[in-house]
Parts: sequence; structure tokens; C-alpha cells
Amino acid sequence: MAAEIITTDDLREFKIDLLSDIEKLLKKHSGAQTKKWLKSYEVRKLLNISPGTLQNMRVNGTLPFTKIGGVIYYAIDDIHKMIEDNKVRF
Repeated sequence: MAAEIITTDDLREFKIDLLSDIEKLLKKHSGAQTKKWLKSYEVRKLLNISPGTLQNMRVNGTLPFTKIGGVIYYAIDDIHKMIEDNKVRF
């Protein structure tokens, strides 16, 4: 089995590539958070809840929504507020 020697230049190049990849992931992830309105399926995925639970949250007034042409939208700020208001503090 042949041995491969890693130089400091190799490590520097690896570092640059790694930082570039991390930067791309951060930009991709932060772009998703700039979305102001979410559809029902996005809210269910975000909160990991069922369609019935989301409907109960609408009916009970727990989570405000807007309905336009049969499509229900939720403000991301309202979702964050709901989570903050329901935070358990000891």
C-alpha cells in the first residue's frame, strides 16, 4: 500500500474548500428564513405536526392565518410568536 504525503498546501486548499462549502450551506439555509409567508404543508413540516393539528390550531385561534383563493398562508412571524408565547419556563 502506497503512502500519500499531505503538505501544508494541501491542508490550506482543503480549508478553503471546506469554508466555501460551509458558506454556501449558510446562504442556502438563511435564504429559507427570509420567506415571510408559508403554506400549510410548510408549516406542518416546520413544526412536525399533522394536518389535523394544524387545523385545530386555526380553529382555536392559536395560529393566525390568511386564506386567499382556497390557499391558507401563515406569517412566519406569527409562528415564531406562537412558539415564544408557549415556551415553558421553570
